[in-house]
Amino acid sequence: MKKVEHFRVLVMGRANAGKTTILQRVCNSAENPEIFDGKGNKIDDTIVQGTLACGYHRIEHELIFQSNLGFVFHDSCRFEAGAAEEFDQMKDFVVDCSATPKATECRFCIPMTKNHRTVTAAEQKFFNECDTGHVPLIVLLTKVDTLNLDAIEELEDEGWEIEGAHEEIAEKEQELLKKWLAHIQHELGKCKFPHKGYVTLQKMHQESADCSALMHCTANVLNEEGLQRLLISTQQSSIALCVQYAVHKTLRDRMELGFKGRLQVYAKELESDLLKWFPNCGGVSN
Repeated sequence: MKKVEHFRVLVMGRANAGKTTILQRVCNSAENPEIFDGKGNKIDDTIVQGTLACGYHRIEHELIFQSNLGFVFHDSCRFEAGAAEEFDQMKDFVVDCSATPKATECRFCIPMTKNHRTVTAAEQKFFNECDTGHVPLIVLLTKVDTLNLDAIEELEDEGWEIEGAHEEIAEKEQELLKKWLAHIQHELGKCKFPHKGYVTLQKMHQESADCSALMHCTANVLNEEGLQRLLISTQQSSIALCVQYAVHKTLRDRMELGFKGRLQVYAKELESDLLKWFPNCGGVSN
């Protein structure tokens, strides 16, 4: 945690996959991020708005939300269009991240909107050519709520009266989600470099949307406790996650060793270690 001041995340995927919206929910913000170049210089806001709208900015640029300075994001930007130069830039960045503490996680977004549910050639190329090394890669299935319309259409084709059929619609949505998840798992499973997990996300356009599943998955796939502490300490909207890891990673282990007589548990030391899991505490007790 002393070596890495921020939890860095590289977000990849197609245009209009909901990437920026997910970052806003993670950081509990309705604002667009500030963008800095690779040297820490802030890019002019007028340029920022244009690049965000068009989806064009460089992968080395840092996206930072003032609502949560614990995160630094990078966006791969439109490499799915097939431009070899953009893909190579993204690949070089991933390789660099896997060799240094520059980033700690990669997220690949695949939207569940009707015309985009298959795995594209660009995505297969990424999973076959880009080795993220020790940096965990998570696949995010975004815009899952768009399956609601498909569920309604299928039930209508089956002769259902849609009005009042809320339970049947929900069941059909889950059936469709399982179908597409299995398809994507099958396609990506044939690729050379594996990913660590899947997370399904819906209603991210709502400011109250729940990102706890994403944060849980991220914490679980990190390969060392120091990185888990860094991630959990960024949480400002999910105090339950902080409590869970403080209990399971620190309190339970200390208590078990204490009961076995292998460790003398000191209250102040335990308090300090527990507080390391919480934002803005840094392990220092009052």
